[in-house]
Amino acid sequence: MTSLSNFAARDVEALLHPTTNLASHRMTGPLVLDRAEGVFVYDTSGKRYIEGLAGLWCTGLGYGNRELIEAAREQMEKLSFTHLFGGRSHEPAIQLAEKLKELVPAPASKIFFTSSGSEANDTQIKLAWYYNNARGKPKKKKIISRMRAYHGTTIASASLTGLPIFHADFDLPMSRVLHTSTPHFWRNGKAGETEDEFADRLARDLEDMILREGPETIAAFIAEPVMGAGGVIVPPRGYFPKMQAVLRRHDILMIADEVICGFGRTGNYWGSQTLDIQPDTITMAKAITSAYMPLGAITVSEPVYEGLVEESKKLGVFAHGFTYSGHPVAAAVAVKTLEIYDRIDIVGHVRRVSAGFMAHLDRLRDHPLVGEARGVGLIAGIELVRDKDTRTSFDLRQGVGARVVAFAQEEGVILRAVAGDTIAVCPPLVISASEIDELFAGLTRALDRTLDWLRSEARG
Repeated sequence: MTSLSNFAARDVEALLHPTTNLASHRMTGPLVLDRAEGVFVYDTSGKRYIEGLAGLWCTGLGYGNRELIEAAREQMEKLSFTHLFGGRSHEPAIQLAEKLKELVPAPASKIFFTSSGSEANDTQIKLAWYYNNARGKPKKKKIISRMRAYHGTTIASASLTGLPIFHADFDLPMSRVLHTSTPHFWRNGKAGETEDEFADRLARDLEDMILREGPETIAAFIAEPVMGAGGVIVPPRGYFPKMQAVLRRHDILMIADEVICGFGRTGNYWGSQTLDIQPDTITMAKAITSAYMPLGAITVSEPVYEGLVEESKKLGVFAHGFTYSGHPVAAAVAVKTLEIYDRIDIVGHVRRVSAGFMAHLDRLRDHPLVGEARGVGLIAGIELVRDKDTRTSFDLRQGVGARVVAFAQEEGVILRAVAGDTIAVCPPLVISASEIDELFAGLTRALDRTLDWLRSEARG
């Protein structure tokens, strides 16, 4: 540890890092960031990086936005904290709930606030259970998610998550959670199968599971419009309408997890609009405040709300909530964030610059290491392969994805390897065309350096 900087050594001794290889971290230490502006972050030595993953898919307006800073400051001076328990309220939470009800593509009677997407998806599960008890269907409790899905890391939301590493040795998933097929046509389509036939097959897989488990036991199906941490998987056109036709036949709610896709990421305000989803309820977080404050939320339809009211009447209280549900500073920052998105036409901007973004993806498909480069709007996944013709993946122990990320960091671009060897790209929504060029130039150099490294390793 003597070779680590002062910051790094202090970090290793004091912090437990989430989603990190803790053993290697003790040897390498952290990248310590000091300041940020626009789409760039700077480390303690002053080196500049493009934040190519928008932090964790979340800093929609980039860094250092003075309006958001001022909104937080003003709210802290006016009312730094109060809660929503026992009927208390405050203007920022009311204003934000009203605005979200106008924006969401789902039947929203009420908005319930949380501090994160994980808490929001926990709440989705609890409300589905509570609602079905209220309407006299106590067996209707199972939630269907998908393999390679990501919905959070609490006990319940990690159970929804369909990535084995988030289950291993945590004794997860919990009961009442099921996982159906992943809609990744490039990897899972059969020889001679069209995308439409693939979507039909996945809808049959879903219905077979429902019938096997018993429709009377299934409460909801949850899905990200575009899978994020599972590899940035964009489902085939027609996939969600086919899946929802099955859900409707069996009285099963559709939960759209818009934590990553919401607020313009896919070229529409909601990923549900891009992927033709008609959700019964929506989970949101991350870009709702451009990540300047922790905040999550879910929509509650009128039938569900009426069920909650009846149970509350019966039990004496709706016994769910969090200290920071609708925190006034977070809510004020979210209100300002949504105002800015509207004023600068964030959806229009994403559509304009996404053409160049997708053109860069097209060019990357010719790289010897790239099996598939997939994406929509301003989110992409570059899947690395050992053999392009057979689509054979690298042995994960080689750490090829991690090597690309390390080289990209040296080239001044921060990215992330997800679901093995897929490089995720998800820059701030306000990124310019020239900054997109710079991002992909750094990524391409990182891929070239990784190819040279692999050839060197092969020569021994």
